[in-house]
Amino acid sequence: MLEGSRIAAGRWEGLWTGTVEPGLRVMHQERELPGLACEALGGGRWRLSLPIPVELLSDGVQTFLLRAGDDTVGHFTLVSGQPLEADLRAELDLLRAELDLLKRAFRRHCVETGA
Repeated sequence: MLEGSRIAAGRWEGLWTGTVEPGLRVMHQERELPGLACEALGGGRWRLSLPIPVELLSDGVQTFLLRAGDDTVGHFTLVSGQPLEADLRAELDLLRAELDLLKRAFRRHCVETGA
């Protein structure tokens, strides 16, 4: 089971728990990425590490799948670029407007019920 992950200095790092060394692969667009390292930490814990290929860093959303056999057991996602920034800002504006609407409705409900 993948318990946590992070990206630091161009490397994805994850923590895997299980009783045996995992036979894992990292896939991007159905292509297996080379360089996945698996280090035993003891107690059924394994540190996973993978250099992220520079050629995969581009605008948009890039999803990487962690697979054991044919099963997807985890994933990590990279989000980057200017076009995406505008999409995220628009989504945040929409969420703020919905939150304001809910706050007004809740306040009105409290006034009407005397709560």
